[in-house]
Amino acid sequence: MEIKKSYHCVYNIHYHFVFPVKYRKALLEEEIGIYFVKVCKEIQKRYQIEFERIGIDRDHVYILCSTVPRYSPSKSITARKIII
Repeated sequence: MEIKKSYHCVYNIHYHFVFPVKYRKALLEEEIGIYFVKVCKEIQKRYQIEFERIGIDRDHVYILCSTVPRYSPSKSITARKIII
């Protein structure tokens, strides 16, 4: 395991998110998946969040990410960018 360092702390935090589509309907097309990955890359540049894995299926999205302890990652930024 890789231990990461910040100015005031040492950390190894990983978050695993699974975002299902409402009622598990198969709505996610390939274009939406490509755009979702692009949005995540933009977020990674702005914040200290490292997206280790991003997986997209027809009815859900899963993310494995790592960030500094001061951030509490959530889906709000990606949800505002991607409107189906």
